[in-house]
Parts: sequence; C-alpha cells; structure tokens
Amino acid sequence: MIVRPLLLLALLLTLTACSNLHQRETLEFGGDAAAWNAHRKAVDPLDSWTLQGKLGVKAPSESGSGTVLWLQQRDYYDIRLSGPLGRGATRIQGDDRGVTLDIAGQPTLTAESAEDLLEQQIGWRLPVENLLWWVRGLPAPDSPSRLQLNPDSRLARLAQAGWTVEYSRYQEVEGVQLPQRLQLSGHDMLLTLVITRWEPRRRP
Repeated sequence: MIVRPLLLLALLLTLTACSNLHQRETLEFGGDAAAWNAHRKAVDPLDSWTLQGKLGVKAPSESGSGTVLWLQQRDYYDIRLSGPLGRGATRIQGDDRGVTLDIAGQPTLTAESAEDLLEQQIGWRLPVENLLWWVRGLPAPDSPSRLQLNPDSRLARLAQAGWTVEYSRYQEVEGVQLPQRLQLSGHDMLLTLVITRWEPRRRP
C-alpha cells in the first residue's frame, strides 16, 4: 500500500521542521526539556496583549525610570513610555512595514528598525523586535540563543543578540506562567522591567 509510506514521510517532514525551528537554541542546564517545550507551546499563541509596568534604565551617560504601556495586536505594537530619563512621553509604533517614533515636543520620525531609531534619537537601545518574544519568556526565533531554565522549567537566563535577559519572577495569568520581572543587560546598558499587569489574548 502507498498510504503508509506517505504517512511516514509526512511525519518525518513534520519532525524535521520542528527540529529546524529550534536548532539555533542551546539549552545549557537546569529544568526539564519536555516541560520547557510544553510551556513554550502554551505561551507561543499569545501574540496579542496589554501590558503595564515600570521600566528602569541605566546607561553610562544617564539613567532613570518610568512607566510602560504596551499594546500588542499580532504583528502591530504600540509601546508608550512615560518619564524614563526625564524625556517625557515617548511612543513607539511598528509592524512589518516600519516603525514610528513620537517624542513629546519633537517631530514624528519613521524608520525600518526601532532599535536603531531609538539609539539615534535618545541615545540608548531598546531591542523592540526581540522584546516581543523576551517579554513572554521565549527566545526570538531568528537568531542563535543560549537558554538556562529554572527548576520550574521556565527561562531563568537567555543570551541572544548581544543581550543577556535574566528572569527573576513569574506570575500565573490565565493558566500560563508569564514573566513578572526581567532584567536586560548589553550594549553598556541595564534595563529592568517589572510587569504590574498582564492582559493576554490568545489566537482563536
């Protein structure tokens, strides 16, 4: 019969695709790989949310803190920062077509990369594209990463794209564990994000 070989081929292709998806990840130690994969599968569909929290920034030339309101709707994000570094209100909007930056009292600016635009205009980097993943406690899929898990098989530390992300607290939201406090270090900067409210929305 030809059906069984075709089914075996389909299964092999599926397993190969799953393997290729995560082949850039290196799991160094801690936790349980099976539990981590189950957690990832539960969190990955959360591609839309409202998030509120506090952001602290330490850089060689200046430092400060403020609040963040983050609205995510699949590929579109709207991140509003109030107060960090004494710059007043800052709004970053973007999708796969580009990024818009609004800083209080200044003209609206556009670019292809949020990270480059922020560095040019306010002098410090915010890895927005990767943060879309890191804020959920997941590595971004498009570059190599090194993962360390905590005893609950959640991310404890992530090294990716020149940044190290450390997760010290999680909170349960709608049946899944999501980060509550994370710290990013890299590019001569230290960013601390404390999330005070998560409102995730799952894909149907």
